[in-house]
Amino acid sequence: MFEKVNPSHPDKVADRIAGAIVDLAYSKAEDPKIAVEVLVGHGTCRIIAETSVSIDEKDIQSAVERITGCNLKLDYTEVPQDVILSSNQKNETRCGDNGIFKGTVVTEEQNRLSDLARRIYKAFPTDGKYIIHNEKVVICQSHAKEEEIRAICPTAIINPLGEWTGGPDVDCGATNRKLGSDMGDSVTGGGLHGKDLSKADVSVNIYAWLEAQKTGKTVQYSCAIGDTEINGVPYSEIVETARDFIKKAGGFESFAMWGLV
Repeated sequence: MFEKVNPSHPDKVADRIAGAIVDLAYSKAEDPKIAVEVLVGHGTCRIIAETSVSIDEKDIQSAVERITGCNLKLDYTEVPQDVILSSNQKNETRCGDNGIFKGTVVTEEQNRLSDLARRIYKAFPTDGKYIIHNEKVVICQSHAKEEEIRAICPTAIINPLGEWTGGPDVDCGATNRKLGSDMGDSVTGGGLHGKDLSKADVSVNIYAWLEAQKTGKTVQYSCAIGDTEINGVPYSEIVETARDFIKKAGGFESFAMWGLV
């Protein structure tokens, strides 16, 4: 059983906005320290950023408008990252958070639904949610008629409550609320989106997921703030592995569109 949501789902819109802000931070510094929370919906986008670099509010407004397609009221609060918390990063790359992490192999069922979600979204780039359980597939896609979707997936249950509007004027979205969609069975603690690479929630989650795909086995890690290695692997190596993955994804905003699965 697996649920997937697409990039126009309000929660993913929030993830994408958070990712865009992290991208802006990385355009200003090689290794910024930033954590972003986004709440979007009903004409307003509220953002809090704890950051080591200041970001122009006009650039944030531009990103919000580009991603949402709307001229939303922006409520942006920017504060410096805690001095004590950031001090462990001054001299070397060290873990920026406590956490436990699990990487699992993506299943055939998860791959099947992820591929279907991407094909539907390419044809109908509007809010959508998808569920698969054994051979049962449920597709909810706003602004698309049943016959249009059935051409892509003939056997699915489609919009069981009828056609619907979707989007952030129907439902609000918040960062890291769709981790099951983004990570499959790898969900443990910590969210993937809106944080820099020093945060274990980003780098160790990505590293664990990659290790699971490589080994074909579930892997588990734990870490504490200030750790210089995890399970014998230098934290700097874990960060660089995650950095390379994010670069290949096209940046934090692009990564937030679909996550790991």
